[in-house]
Amino acid sequence: MLLIIDDDIAIQTSLSLLFRKEGFTVRLADGPFEAFEVLNEEVPELILLDMNFSVDTSGDDGLRLLRRIRERLPNVPVILITGWGSIDLAVEGMKSGAKDFITKPWQNDHLLQSVRTALNLAQSVAASPNRRKLDQQFRFDNIVGEDPNLLDILTTIGRVAPTDAPVLITGESGTGKELIAEAIHQNSRRKRHPFVKVNLGGISSTLFESELFGHVRGAFTDAKTDRIGRFELANKGSIFLDEIGDLDPASQVKLLRVLQDRTFEPLGSSKSRTVDVRVICATNRNLEEMVSKGQFREDLFYRINLITVRLPALRERPGDIPLLVNYFVDNLKTIYNRPDLRVGAVAQKWLKNLALPGNIRQLKNVVERTVLLSANDELQVEDFERNLTSAPNPMPSSQTSLPQIGTMTLEEMEYQMIHRAMAFHQNRVAKVARALGITRFALYRRLEKFGIPYAEE
Repeated sequence: MLLIIDDDIAIQTSLSLLFRKEGFTVRLADGPFEAFEVLNEEVPELILLDMNFSVDTSGDDGLRLLRRIRERLPNVPVILITGWGSIDLAVEGMKSGAKDFITKPWQNDHLLQSVRTALNLAQSVAASPNRRKLDQQFRFDNIVGEDPNLLDILTTIGRVAPTDAPVLITGESGTGKELIAEAIHQNSRRKRHPFVKVNLGGISSTLFESELFGHVRGAFTDAKTDRIGRFELANKGSIFLDEIGDLDPASQVKLLRVLQDRTFEPLGSSKSRTVDVRVICATNRNLEEMVSKGQFREDLFYRINLITVRLPALRERPGDIPLLVNYFVDNLKTIYNRPDLRVGAVAQKWLKNLALPGNIRQLKNVVERTVLLSANDELQVEDFERNLTSAPNPMPSSQTSLPQIGTMTLEEMEYQMIHRAMAFHQNRVAKVARALGITRFALYRRLEKFGIPYAEE
């Protein structure tokens, strides 16, 4: 049973017809009093709650009722229905436990999708995951490991993949966020449709609209033909937005609209287009901290993180390192035509204790470099040690990386580091900002402060 709480008879009628047509049983309530009369009789599977159902349009009545419902029925999903003018209230509602918010006027397909997703996620799942059973149920071919934390993640993926819930994947660089995104797509109903990858950190703000939404001929000087954007390419499939924490505020607003309404206009066109796409995002940044600092939109954050998957660093799952090493070596046997290639037991144990701040990506690089530069079929500790020396040290000692105290001010050090990073990354601002651990806007301010020339991206 679905409970719809709204004082507008037209909205009640419209929603009731929509859900009854889809096979749902529907109960209606004008406000808190009628809602609790229904709740005293039966427990709904899901509640659709309008943010305003009185003369007062502040939305406070909706939030109060939401909190009372969550106290009484903490496991029943609640979806908010709101106008664009009360998006901030919807965000407050998400903080208070709502599962999603839908803006008016809604799209029926999007609303039905949101309801089905919330209902699927509310279903119970078995605890104590087992890798063999997971592999029998799902396609996790390229994800290696048996660590309990990883198995919990794979269980979550298996649970949410068949839904259209937006997923936010977090974790350090090199932990395998793209592989997890691919696994979500491959285990979804959309697997026969496109999986489109977008590295937002590599797209400048001036090209954002053209890259994601496309453009029409003549939209700008070099637009000689129409171009299809990434969202349209991903229609009926999934789109993977990597490094979403790098988006500038203007681009965040544009992205929020398409995630909310599933509509967009190609650059230079006034005609809206509609897409049916599942959104998966990833970042190595702390988005909650960015939200608190005003660097990332709170409403966008709550739009993309219905389900959050945090990938553990490799140091948090050292038992999986031998499995990963053997997986890489098995692939390299074929690539380099060395069928007898293997890693000695002592070397595998030694690799478990190796500092790998670059995580799985760095481990793969270490193994492949050692295979390439060693003539031995059985790789030992000395083979890896010999070839590690040619790799850049990711954590240089303070004695070799810092000047003597008193020889340079912090401002001079900042200038030197930015200048060197700009030269190393060939003035690519987005890459320099990531390398320095700051936002592009913070970097722009420092570039202007120090008078370092740069090209607009």
